[in-house]
Amino acid sequence: MLTNFKRIIKFAFTDFWINKGISLAAIFVLVITIMLASGLFFSRGVTQYLVSQIQDKIDITAYFKEDVLEEDILKIKDEILKNSPGIKKIEYVSKNDALETFTQKHKDSSVLSKALEEVGQNPFLPSLNITTTGSALQYEQISNILQTENYSPFIDKVDFSQKKDTIEKVFAITSNINIFGLILGVILVIVAILVVFNTIKLTVEGSKNEISTMRIVGASNWFIRGPFIVQGAIYGLVAFIICFALSFLFAYFLSSKIGIILPGFSAVSYFLSNFWIFILIQLGFGVGLGMISSFIVVKKYLDI
Repeated sequence: MLTNFKRIIKFAFTDFWINKGISLAAIFVLVITIMLASGLFFSRGVTQYLVSQIQDKIDITAYFKEDVLEEDILKIKDEILKNSPGIKKIEYVSKNDALETFTQKHKDSSVLSKALEEVGQNPFLPSLNITTTGSALQYEQISNILQTENYSPFIDKVDFSQKKDTIEKVFAITSNINIFGLILGVILVIVAILVVFNTIKLTVEGSKNEISTMRIVGASNWFIRGPFIVQGAIYGLVAFIICFALSFLFAYFLSSKIGIILPGFSAVSYFLSNFWIFILIQLGFGVGLGMISSFIVVKKYLDI
């Protein structure tokens, strides 16, 4: 058994070296496929980061009537936290805090400053800013809770309706990107299998005389099939090593440029934090596609 295994490995490496042109073509195809799959995974990380940044800026704001006491607002805040799972953050903003924020934000606008002076008093209402970790439906549920008879006597208005379209668009974009990524990933796998399939088919057809000789001397099907499957694994392993090195180099050299466009996002940090996922994706695509393609070719064209 061990002797046969050694021979299978030896034949695989011999064919790999003899058919250098075909081997390089198969490796090239696998490198392109693996890099596209890795790029897809990396793009998914960038998209998730962008969406999380947008989601952090989306909230529901409940404005309370001017005569509502602060202690009542804080009590409502605690009740909402208790009864509404999935809330990421809920922040109480007093009238004075709202005025100070507005003043700081528009300190260079003389028109707004003059308008505030003419009003003569603080025109802002106390409020609760609520951010969830869930979907657009969660935002709508919280909005509906705030407008029930338990809370509506205290609340002047809830601005969810103005932000509803934005919230729904953000979650729709996220969903569409995930679906697109899945479809593109499936297409990549199919294309890679077809191309590698045809590449390995050339190797098999070039070895038909050797295969006929093996059959005459009584070699088992697995002994005949083995070298081609191992050869497919070698293609994948070499492609994986190349792709892993390229991925790190791309992440290293592009990190500073991406950081300019997306402050707070580091390509190197993302690569290192998903180190084993990148290995599994690249090794799985490389070795898996190589071996599967080889198995299918041998099964179909040699009927073994």
